[in-house]
Amino acid sequence: MQLVQKPELYDVIVLPNLYGDIVSDLAAGLIGGLGLAPGANIGDKMAVFEPTHGSAPKYKGLNKMNPFAMMLSGVMMLRHIGETDAAQRLEIAIASVIEEGRHVTYDMKLKPDDPTAASTSEVADAVIEKLKIKSLK
Repeated sequence: MQLVQKPELYDVIVLPNLYGDIVSDLAAGLIGGLGLAPGANIGDKMAVFEPTHGSAPKYKGLNKMNPFAMMLSGVMMLRHIGETDAAQRLEIAIASVIEEGRHVTYDMKLKPDDPTAASTSEVADAVIEKLKIKSLK
């Protein structure tokens, strides 16, 4: 219960895979859902970055999935390889698109059937447009 009510108390939680999966899905709800939750598996010699929701094969080809978790996984990867400026620019572009609220997918709308929900490609295009702004910092 403390994780949900006072998440700021926790920096790192170490759990076995089964419980870690459950707790990470719960914690994703604190930030808006799995569509916003990036993931990383970092070892001594290599690292893999991916959205925590996995590949979601049932949505293949529908152009409706939230790409922010994948983009934020990219932010984590960029930081990991020392590209901090690129990571910051991408993170700011993502935050700006989310804050504006015009180009977000159905899972970020108050009603999942909201006709103003953006497609995956529309969200990606909006982030790309933000990245073209030179003063983005």
